[in-house]
Amino acid sequence: MIAEGERSGLRRKLRQALTLRPGSVRPGRATIALASAAACCLGLVTVVELRTAGERSGTDSSAASAELLRRAEQESASRGLARTPSAPPTTPSPSASTAPAPKPTPKKTTPTKKPTPRKPVDPAPVAGLTVAQMNNAKKIVRTGHSMGVPRRALVIAVATAMQESNLYNLASGALPESQNHANQGLGWDHDSVGLFQQRSSMGWGTVAQLMDPAYATRKFLTTLLTVPGWQQMRLTEAAQAVQVSGFPEAYAKHEPRATVIVNAIVAPAT
Repeated sequence: MIAEGERSGLRRKLRQALTLRPGSVRPGRATIALASAAACCLGLVTVVELRTAGERSGTDSSAASAELLRRAEQESASRGLARTPSAPPTTPSPSASTAPAPKPTPKKTTPTKKPTPRKPVDPAPVAGLTVAQMNNAKKIVRTGHSMGVPRRALVIAVATAMQESNLYNLASGALPESQNHANQGLGWDHDSVGLFQQRSSMGWGTVAQLMDPAYATRKFLTTLLTVPGWQQMRLTEAAQAVQVSGFPEAYAKHEPRATVIVNAIVAPAT
């Protein structure tokens, strides 16, 4: 260790050795000054070589010497400080346990459009029918179709109504009660009413029920389906088995037109 007084003396000698008097340097000749000093037990040796050219002035040499002295003092002071290397700062890396789990990307789904139900075909009158007759035929065919009966049963039902009421929903002139319900004319066969001229007195239903085309159709078809072997019968025989008419062969003539009407309302199966 070097005492503080000795350190100050060394600085003074170093300053004197490095200080040049103006005019002491001769042109064309170099002057070398060597100064040695011990600083803070580090064994620092500073060698300063000053070169001056003939063209430099004495003022430049003095300024250079003063700058070297200042740097030497700074270096000596800095080397006297304790040096403890410090570890570079580290940025903590996120651990797997603390890192937030990635959110699943929601899948875009395109809503499926529900098919729009097709309205039943509303055909124009066929087979020489009026609008009123065609509308009644549609009620018969669509009621039977909703029941799931075979197409043959639909043809038999339409042909029967063509014979019994000419496809008009008739009230009875002999039954005043029937005239209180919506009707398309009057019949005169006892208490027979409606599209199929069914009789309330024979157990087919009330007058109000029999004047309803949908009810009258369901009643006819339900009875037809109970007839054994009706699908193998001729149309007129199957109709007669339900109606028990006094003219059993009268239904046969309506079969061709009834088939055209049913096909116009319900498309034939392919």
